[in-house]
Amino acid sequence: MTARRATGHPAPDIKPIRPYRYLILWAELLAVSWRRAPLLTAMQFVIPAGMAAAVIGGALALRVTVDAVIRGDTGSAVAGAAGAGLAGAAGIVLGALDSHTAGILIGKVAVLDLNPRIHRDITTLDGLEHLERSDFQDRLTLVRNAGWEIVLSLWSANGVLFAMLELTVMLLLLGTVNPWLLWLLAFAAVPLWFDQRGNNAIIRADLSAAEPIRRQRHLFDLATDPAGGKEIRIAGAGAELARRQAAAWDEATRLRLRAQLVAAGWRMAGWLLFTAGFGAALALVVHQATRGAGSAGDLVLAITVAAALRQSVYTGVRYTTNVASAGRVIEPYLWLRDYVRAQRNRAGGSAPAPPRLRHGITLDRVGYRYPSATGPALADISVHLPAGSVVALVGEYGSGKTTLVKLLGKLYRPDAGRILVDGVPLDELETRTWRSRISATFQDFGRFPTRFVENVGIGDLPRLPDRERIAAAVREVDATGLVDRLPDGLDTELDAAFGGVDLSEGQWQKTALARAAMRPEPLLFLLDEPTASLDAPSEQEIFDRQMARSRRSAAGTNAVTVIVSHRFSTVTGADLILTLHRGRLVEAGSHRELVAIPGGRYATLYRIQAEAYARKGRRPPESGPGGPNRGSPEPDVRPPGG
Repeated sequence: MTARRATGHPAPDIKPIRPYRYLILWAELLAVSWRRAPLLTAMQFVIPAGMAAAVIGGALALRVTVDAVIRGDTGSAVAGAAGAGLAGAAGIVLGALDSHTAGILIGKVAVLDLNPRIHRDITTLDGLEHLERSDFQDRLTLVRNAGWEIVLSLWSANGVLFAMLELTVMLLLLGTVNPWLLWLLAFAAVPLWFDQRGNNAIIRADLSAAEPIRRQRHLFDLATDPAGGKEIRIAGAGAELARRQAAAWDEATRLRLRAQLVAAGWRMAGWLLFTAGFGAALALVVHQATRGAGSAGDLVLAITVAAALRQSVYTGVRYTTNVASAGRVIEPYLWLRDYVRAQRNRAGGSAPAPPRLRHGITLDRVGYRYPSATGPALADISVHLPAGSVVALVGEYGSGKTTLVKLLGKLYRPDAGRILVDGVPLDELETRTWRSRISATFQDFGRFPTRFVENVGIGDLPRLPDRERIAAAVREVDATGLVDRLPDGLDTELDAAFGGVDLSEGQWQKTALARAAMRPEPLLFLLDEPTASLDAPSEQEIFDRQMARSRRSAAGTNAVTVIVSHRFSTVTGADLILTLHRGRLVEAGSHRELVAIPGGRYATLYRIQAEAYARKGRRPPESGPGGPNRGSPEPDVRPPGG
């Protein structure tokens, strides 16, 4: 059976993470480190080698010193003592350099390379579906800003390698005293194996705890967000939010604490076994020396090396713990990389967007289902949107209007059917070039904490430095008065949380409309409830301007304009009106054609709004632009269920 994603689409082909993938990742990180800071990277190999040589050289120097003292060889004794002292000093200096240089290198690679790469992968995927997957969000919670820990795992693995080399040389030295001491190698491996078992439990717990951690963060943001603060205080829900946040945090903490206790048990058992083996080895060396089977220098060497061996094992276990602990972010990081790669492999599409529409956009039996939904958001939608036309989408909430808009923008992929642009499947068009020919304003528009000029300018990034073009976009949506009231005009910082000013909902919406007006010659113009936060007169003015812009675009690029609105005065002038109901297209035609259908859904919704006008003592909106009631304010009467 084909695996299914939460969205109902076939899951990307993501294979289980194999251990060798760690080696590939570390090789990539090593290459990045070398490009970023070659000298610091080289020092991560030279310093551990020098530290190991200092430990071994110090032990050998002590044996020479003791044996020379017993023989009465003063010169050799002094030379050996000097060598031991130099080795000790070198070990201290190199140890200090090791931590400082590693920290600088890890910070450079994590902050300048890895974290930006993670964020870029997340934000440059073609669609939005990954942001609606719980498995993606769980892993993203663990990986967010985890670049430091991932890069640290590379140098921790490097530390494990040098610790093992140091252990091997030490054991060979002990073998010259007594071959039985080589058994310490087995005891040295015990803490490593036990520690790995404990860390596996922590990795599993962290992934399980990711969802409650996301929940408590969301509740915290909700409680501290000014937008929701009014309702929370009026409802007296603050204490309940705090209780739920604490419960989510307790759930995550409980999962992690249980795993930490399990890991501590495994580690304690490993160190108990190593301590037993270490004590037995020392007892063997002492017994051998008392029977005259070795020199005093051999005894000192064995004790010194055995003591250093314990420290080497501890260091090796610490580095191994770092590597294993990093698995809690490496595993989801590799999963995310595989997901991104799988999505891009299936993205396809290399054909450029046409310079001008000739025929228009055709939907051929298009269907789409949302995550965990009991039914499709869209089903069997077939309709042609003629080039140069203004198309309106109407229907109650949940009828599929916004979903259809997002499919046209390639933010979602249809589960069934296809969308054709001048006969070419939309999937075959290169997403970046198609998006560059779209202008869009969505009902859940963005509020970017930057300067006003940048909020508007990012609507067409190549023209971001063009202040004249930005000013023209502001004029086009009648937002000049808004800019004039800002303390620093176009350069005003927005969002009070970042030292700027707060805009009202309607002002933010005008900012979003100006952003959508940045592209002068789109092929597709998407307006998804673009004026829902504006008063009726302002909305009418905006729609009159947008209609004029649509007609200009139609004359130039034959652009298709798609409008979603609940106010019928804004859609009656559309060339084609599509009525959606429960994800299906139930009616299509002009305003005059649809109101003439006895008992038709559009006619029913239109009548509801007309009756609301009658109750207010106003005439209903006339059919088509330029009617006698065109431009008069009207209430926002929503259809049943809206």
